[in-house]
Amino acid sequence: MKTLVCGSGGFIGGWLTRALVEQGHQVRGVDVKPLSRWYQQISDAENLCLDLHNFNDCRRACEGADTVIQLAANMGGMGYIERNRIECMYNIDITRNMLEAAYRAGVKKFFFSSSACVYNTELQQTTTPAPLKESDAYPAMAERGYGWEKLFAEMLCQEYTAELGMKTYIARFHNVYGPNGDWNTVRAKAPAAICRKVIECKHEGKDTIDIWGDGTQERSYMWIDDCVLGIQKIIACDALIATPINLGSSEMVSVNQLVDLAESFAGVKLKRNYQLDAPRGVVGRNSDNTMIKSVLGWEPHTALREGLRETYNWIESQYLAMKAGERVVE
Repeated sequence: MKTLVCGSGGFIGGWLTRALVEQGHQVRGVDVKPLSRWYQQISDAENLCLDLHNFNDCRRACEGADTVIQLAANMGGMGYIERNRIECMYNIDITRNMLEAAYRAGVKKFFFSSSACVYNTELQQTTTPAPLKESDAYPAMAERGYGWEKLFAEMLCQEYTAELGMKTYIARFHNVYGPNGDWNTVRAKAPAAICRKVIECKHEGKDTIDIWGDGTQERSYMWIDDCVLGIQKIIACDALIATPINLGSSEMVSVNQLVDLAESFAGVKLKRNYQLDAPRGVVGRNSDNTMIKSVLGWEPHTALREGLRETYNWIESQYLAMKAGERVVE
């Protein structure tokens, strides 16, 4: 079986490609970035630089593939998606092209990485909100830009199943984190960005950390290995064909608690400068894992402290390498 991973040069795509190759799968990884900018280059995979906004490139990518895992997208943390809504909405071109190319190529299974950003924002305006269950995406009031694009793409996947018979699978990711991802750019998500800021304070002798918002915003964060395993479990379950499902941890913490954890790894205690005019997203969001536990008998389970410590250590190693003049992928 040959698996195509779209977005293989990115964070989740790199980890998934590595896992599939180690399991003995034939894997083709594609990404628009040059190979030198891929977070992980898996030598035993076929690695191609292709632009999946281009339909001919999508057809090339799908040649001979049995399974397509569509992770490719312009995205990042809240600072990126709130300021680049048009670019995020153009992600629909990638998914639409990939669905059509996969269908024409006779692909058997198509996985789409959706997002918790599809959920009705009116349900996420308080701290410690009720966990979001899959039905809470409707009535629709997704996050502007990125969230609406993901919700429409979900519907497109469902119609390729209903009308054309191609098996599609849809997982709504909740804030995936871990090593080998964005940590030093505007695309970095909260766990990586906070670790980087604490590391900078530790090594540069600063006593104050800038925090976007007031620190009370709450989220759940999923360790990368749980995400990779969850993707494979979902694709293997025919009960989930064309059925969106949460893929995320149910351990919810505030931004302030994330900072507490990073400070504990660094052995520092910092003053906090709350930037109330910075992007902050919804007030609170958590994953209701009732469905995934019922269908798969499993849920993401890695404790945040465990995964964040490993992430912190990796970012610190990258930071020190960069300060020493070594080339790192940021």
